[in-house]
Amino acid sequence: MDLNKIYSASRLGYNAPNQDHRTVFQRDFDRIIFSSSFRRLQNKTQVFPLPGSVFVHNRLTHSLEVASVGRSLGTLAGEFIAEAYKPSLTPESIEFYKYNLYNVVAAAALCHDIGNPAFGHSGEDAIASYFVKNSTFLSAQFEPGEWDDFLNFEGNANAIRILTQQQTGKSGGSFNLTTSTLAAIAKYPCESSAKKKGVLHRKKFGFFRSETAAFEEIARNTCMIRESQSPVIYKRHPFVWLVEAADDICYTIIDLEDAHRLSIIEHTACIDLLVNLIACVGKGDINRTKDQLTKIGDKNEKIGFLRAKSIHALTMRSTELYKENFEKILTGEHDRSIMDMIGDECKALKDIVEFSIRFIYNHRSVVEIENAGYNVMSELLSHFIPPVLASPEAITKSQDKAVKLIPEQFRYNEGTNYEKVMGVLDYVSGMTDNYATDLYRKIKGIEIGMTV
Repeated sequence: MDLNKIYSASRLGYNAPNQDHRTVFQRDFDRIIFSSSFRRLQNKTQVFPLPGSVFVHNRLTHSLEVASVGRSLGTLAGEFIAEAYKPSLTPESIEFYKYNLYNVVAAAALCHDIGNPAFGHSGEDAIASYFVKNSTFLSAQFEPGEWDDFLNFEGNANAIRILTQQQTGKSGGSFNLTTSTLAAIAKYPCESSAKKKGVLHRKKFGFFRSETAAFEEIARNTCMIRESQSPVIYKRHPFVWLVEAADDICYTIIDLEDAHRLSIIEHTACIDLLVNLIACVGKGDINRTKDQLTKIGDKNEKIGFLRAKSIHALTMRSTELYKENFEKILTGEHDRSIMDMIGDECKALKDIVEFSIRFIYNHRSVVEIENAGYNVMSELLSHFIPPVLASPEAITKSQDKAVKLIPEQFRYNEGTNYEKVMGVLDYVSGMTDNYATDLYRKIKGIEIGMTV
């Protein structure tokens, strides 16, 4: 890949002359921050139920922290590229890598979860499972590629849809982000039928059939390497690895801190896990870190101190591995996530991952909200999808009433069956935990009354 051509200031949609004091990449970040889709992340579950008496992370606070770590990674990587590849870079490219790559990575990190439904990953599972359970009734109404989108519903693909789609009755070109930012969130740059377990960039999929043309434009503008024309598959863009590392770093450490605040895990166990990680990954004096730790009295502050040290150590090691593997990343040959590589060399990181799976992600409170979310999302889909697919001659009065509950921008009355169902998924997947729960209670008759 040509380092002078893998970034682009062009936008999907309207490309107005930039008369702003901000660069186009800084404007991407600001557009995401001020969007309603981003604000709704404040009431979407990260891991633990919301709200609670003890503050824990939601999707919004998680995304802000990922953007912060992403900015650090983008700065360090940009400085490396600008210096190491200086002879082959144009003056414009040197300027970009030094002063704007971190804006692209931070903006992509900010919106990496924007397509995730309510209730964490159980929301995704509920949507996919609805179609599996109703395949006899539904599958014949869609093309094979369309049906694959539904059977494998994916938050990563939904993010591309949210960021690029023009909804009914809405002005402008959606977020109208630069193709650089959009390319940087495409962890799985393939269509749904190309999913393949065991292949990192095809472990999931990155765009729905409805956004294929948009993704092709993103890939062209940023010179992504095509792997296959049919099905559509690309190699990962080089910036993706930085966004992925920022996300992996944050949730690995922050979920541990949240569990400690909620007293789900024991204090000394959390201390030991983080101290061992810092000793294994960090370059500093671990004895000095332990000495500083003894001077902190509050238990939560102790964990906060170690969290900061751990994130720093992982950020610096991630940067080193990115540099070491950069040539393979550029050619699309690299096939191991940065955090997996750190885990290969550092048992302490694997210990945290295994500990989290056993004591955090399978804790009763987490499993309860996953079950509740699964049922809520399934019921909402059951309420809306059959009515939007019903013909005008066969639709019942109750189904007609159900359709009226769907906001206008999500109705594709004159569209194909695929477009109609995607409209329902746009509506349901965009709901916050509270909104989805409230609507569920109302349509089930559990709660009756007027709300404004």
